[in-house]
Amino acid sequence: MTLRFVLDPELSPRLREQIVALWADVSNAGGAVGFVPPVTTADVRALADPTFAGIVHGPDRLLLGYDGERLVAALILADNRFALKAHWCVLKRVMVHPDTQGKGYGLALMREAERVAREMGLAALHVTLRDGLGLDHFYRRLGYREIGRLPGALRVAPGDDRDEVLMWLDLTPADARP
Repeated sequence: MTLRFVLDPELSPRLREQIVALWADVSNAGGAVGFVPPVTTADVRALADPTFAGIVHGPDRLLLGYDGERLVAALILADNRFALKAHWCVLKRVMVHPDTQGKGYGLALMREAERVAREMGLAALHVTLRDGLGLDHFYRRLGYREIGRLPGALRVAPGDDRDEVLMWLDLTPADARP
């Protein structure tokens, strides 16, 4: 089944709870979306509420993916809130429900985010990831390139520091680059 995407949905209380539940499920399955397991929905809600404010009041955008009527994927196109960086954005909280892994939903979500970004007139997309999970291979397959890393920037447990890897996708057509 293919995903149905919704950009900038109304963040009703019910939808907020669905997103928080997805976020908790992804986190508890080991997904690198701001937490390490175990995490509760209350833990997630504490970070989700200010995140939702950036979407409701702008300038961030929310992209959701549905399998039928079930929310199974989400990401945020986060504005840099700085005029000199207005031509690109950061993808945050890239999530696909763990029980749908292997169906191509991650690829579909990222391709839709790229399509939306091009439609918005953006020149590039940036994403950060936690090293040690193999996520860099996924993003490389999508055309992202590593542009740097912050050594040991993410402490996932005592004695377990991971690099934060910075990835970049140039959306400018090759013939239009300087």
